Amino acid sequence: MPLKKQLGFWPVVLSGIGIIIGAGIYALVGKAAGISGYWIWAGFLVSAFVAVLTGLSYAELSSMIPKAGAEFHYTKKAYGRRVGFITGWILILAGVISCATVALGFGNYFFSLFGISPVLAAIGLLASCIFLISKGIKESVTIGVIFTVFEALGLIFIILISLPFVFSGGNFARIFDFSTFDLFSIIKTAALVFFAFIGFEEIVRLAEETKNAEKNIPKALFAAIAFSTVIYILVSISAVSVLTPQELAASNAPLGDVAGKILGPNAFLILSGIALIATASTVLLILIATSRIVYGIAEDKELPHIIAKVDRKTHTPIIAVALSGILAMAFLFVGGIELIANSTDLMLFIAFAIVNLTVIRLRFSEPKMHRPFKIPFNIGRVPIPAVLGFLTSSLLMFGINKDAFIVGLGLVALGIAFEEFHYRKFIKF
Repeated sequence: MPLKKQLGFWPVVLSGIGIIIGAGIYALVGKAAGISGYWIWAGFLVSAFVAVLTGLSYAELSSMIPKAGAEFHYTKKAYGRRVGFITGWILILAGVISCATVALGFGNYFFSLFGISPVLAAIGLLASCIFLISKGIKESVTIGVIFTVFEALGLIFIILISLPFVFSGGNFARIFDFSTFDLFSIIKTAALVFFAFIGFEEIVRLAEETKNAEKNIPKALFAAIAFSTVIYILVSISAVSVLTPQELAASNAPLGDVAGKILGPNAFLILSGIALIATASTVLLILIATSRIVYGIAEDKELPHIIAKVDRKTHTPIIAVALSGILAMAFLFVGGIELIANSTDLMLFIAFAIVNLTVIRLRFSEPKMHRPFKIPFNIGRVPIPAVLGFLTSSLLMFGINKDAFIVGLGLVALGIAFEEFHYRKFIKF
């Protein structure tokens, strides 16, 4: 049974925003301010530009091949099923590890408020998300959208209460003071905060459940990146207006300290509540996206076909949802989750590089294929943004530390070995 098209443009946009503006902004503002000072906002702007480059490739591919398996189907079309499977494998691992990492973040906030074990709280959140998603895409996305609205309102609240500081004490002049401009620091900041934009790529996996997906998915992708960019820039300007870059860099909870300076001791409870909503929303929406790529690969029989089973009543791939959630739970118990989480960044950069190359390849191998959205700025058949997207994704790999690089490549090698055994019929589905 196929998935059912139940989502309109705005639910998809808000789902994308919910995935992008997760818990990352709460932690990254302080570290970024320590690098580029009052020019932190420029780092977010550069990072957004890098995200848009790869986003353009995703937009063209999703308009051509609007499938839940997304990257798996794109790369399979360009390079064959083995490369498709490896790309899908990379993104499944990145998704479940991201779920585990953010769920632990939820658990830590839950522990600070209620004293319950972070791991236990994370398991409870993942189990709740599995249950909600199994009830149907429309119901689960609606809850994700409600969470996203509260999450965005929390960040807008920080922006609004910081306004008096932005326009006092010479802060506004410092934010645009070219005597302190340092291009290297801004680029270094952009490499760091790019992690706050990761998630835009997961929008395309809702294609089979989105009405008029060929047009709505590309538009939703860019709308989500644009909104998130504006919020990030305004939050970063607000933060360096209330606290100095040095104070932010030394803080473990920079936005909490920003709110604390303005509102007093009660700010911790307010920010903890917002953080709980942000992390819960992110886990829910990432789990939806990850389960759809699992479903897409299983539907194509590169994983056991039973995983692609769709419930007749809810039109949900319930086994793919449960499997994704259980895998995320398993990673909660892996020692050094931070190391493995960092290795997911490497896997995502590899996937982004492949996606950008896929657009270029299909321009030559499938020139007549219908493209409702086509990347602008081309030299002949070659889309320049895709070339730049490949180069920037490749360069960002070198920002990964050695240990995480080894772990990430090890996980990729495991997928290659799995596909090789399947290809040679040692593993049969």
